[in-house]
Amino acid sequence: MGEVKIYRIEGMMLISHDRNPTWQKFVKEVTALKPEHALEKVYSLLGSNHKLKRRHIKILSIKEISPEEATDPNVLYILGLTRYVKR
Repeated sequence: MGEVKIYRIEGMMLISHDRNPTWQKFVKEVTALKPEHALEKVYSLLGSNHKLKRRHIKILSIKEISPEEATDPNVLYILGLTRYVKR
């Protein structure tokens, strides 16, 4: 198994696609093993939180970042964990 890395994904999402369509910029930070896994996580998060289809999401960049550059509180919390116990 590989090492977990932090990825910053920037893109545009189509908000209110039926009434008043507007493209809004977003930046998400996620932990993943590969860039492909990070991209799937972002599609999943935006789809569940904003009810977006994949065709309403345009990815502009995927960058691996260092833990010092991370600003998302959830990512920082995950990085602070020393162990994970699954029940």
